[in-house]
Amino acid sequence: MQNQESVILVHVDFSDAAFKAIGQEDLFECQELVRSAGAIVDTVITAKRAMPDSKYFVGKGKAEEIASAVKIFKADLIIFNHNLTPAQERNLEKLCECRVVDRTGLILDIFAQRARSFEGKLQVELAQLQHMATRLVRGWTHLERQRGGIGMRGGPGETQLEVDRRLIRDRIALIKERLRKVRSERERGRRARKRATLPTVALVGYTNTGKSTLFNYLTKAKVYVANKLFATLDPTLRLVEMAGVGKIILVDTVGFVRHLPHSLVDAFRATLEETLGADLLLHVVDAEDLERQEKIQAVNVVLKEIGADEIPVLYVSNKIDLLFGTVPHIDYSDEKVPVRVWISAQNGDGVQLLFEAMREILAKKRRSCNVIVGAQEGKLRALLHEKSAILSEKIDKKGQWHISISMPRSDFLRLRKICSE
Repeated sequence: MQNQESVILVHVDFSDAAFKAIGQEDLFECQELVRSAGAIVDTVITAKRAMPDSKYFVGKGKAEEIASAVKIFKADLIIFNHNLTPAQERNLEKLCECRVVDRTGLILDIFAQRARSFEGKLQVELAQLQHMATRLVRGWTHLERQRGGIGMRGGPGETQLEVDRRLIRDRIALIKERLRKVRSERERGRRARKRATLPTVALVGYTNTGKSTLFNYLTKAKVYVANKLFATLDPTLRLVEMAGVGKIILVDTVGFVRHLPHSLVDAFRATLEETLGADLLLHVVDAEDLERQEKIQAVNVVLKEIGADEIPVLYVSNKIDLLFGTVPHIDYSDEKVPVRVWISAQNGDGVQLLFEAMREILAKKRRSCNVIVGAQEGKLRALLHEKSAILSEKIDKKGQWHISISMPRSDFLRLRKICSE
C-alpha cells in the first residue's frame, strides 16, 4: 500500500448469533490500522445484517452504495474490517472497479512495512504468499492464456495461473527452509542464555499499549516507538541489572490484535516463542482503554496457542498518567504475590514498584546467601561470575572474598554439591 492512499472503509454488524463474532471487530481499531498503514479514510460505510452475503459479503444494495462512494471520493482502495473469501473480493472488485483489501490483507501490509530484520522480512513474505496463493485470479487478465514452447518449464498446456501458483509454492518452500535455519540459530542462542542461567522477562501485550516505551525506559535502549499499531515487530533483547536479582534478559515482542490472522501467528511463531523461554511475562495493558479486558483475553488466546500460558504473568497497567486520581501501586493476590503494577512508562512513575514486584516473583525461583571464598578457591569465584550470580563482593585483610550471591535454586544445589566434594 502506498502512502496517503484514499480509502473507503466498510464495517458490518451481524445480528445472527452464529456470525456475531466476526462483527465484533473494533471500528476505531480498524481506522487506526488504516492510519498505521499510511492511508487516509475518506468515508466509513456501515451496515447491519443477519449474516454475510455469499457474493458481496454486504449484499447487492450496499455493494452498489460502496461502488458509488468510490466514484464520489475517487478512492484508491476499499478496505473491509472483516475477512473476505477470494470470491467475495473478486466480485466486489468487479462491481466497484476498485481494489479491495480485507482485514488480514491490511494487517499483512502493515507488517510488511514494519519488518526490519532478515527473519522478520522472511516471516512477512511467507504470510503474504500464503494469503496470496488463494487470491491469484483476482484482477489478472492474462491467466487464461496457455503457455508452452521449447524451454518453457511449465510445458505445453500449462496456464499462466498454474505457473504462478507453482512459483509461489517454490518460493514458500525456499522461505520456509531459510526460516528453519534462522530459527535454529535463534534456538541455539536461547539455549546459550539458559546455560548462563540468566532470568528472562518478556514484554507481551496488545499492540499500542506502551510495551516499547516501557522497554526503552527499563533498558535505556532506543527501540522505535510511535503511536501506531504494530510499531514494533522484531524482538529486541537487552541485558538489565536488577538489584536483588542480578542480570536479567528483557525481551520486547510484537504486539497482538484480536483475531490475529493464523498465517501471521504461524509465520511469527519463532518470534513469539521468545516468550516460551521466559521466566516471567510482563503483560502490558493500557489502563485507560475501556476495552482492556477484551484485549487481555485476545493476548491470552495467542499465548495459549503457542504454549506460553503456563508461564507466570505480572500485569502492568500502563498510562496511569492519563487517569485522574490513579497513583502508582502494586496489587497483591491472597497469597501475597504481586499480580498487577500500576505505572506510567512515559514519565517513569511506578517503575521502581515494577522492579520490586519483578524481584519478588523472580526471587521465589532463586536462592540468595552470603559466602566466604578463600584466596585458593579462584575457580569457585570464577564460576560464580560465569553464572552472573554475584550481587556484591569485597575482600578482607586475609585475602578472603565475602560475596553476596543470588542464583536459581537448581544452580545453588549444584554449586553446593561441588563445594562439598
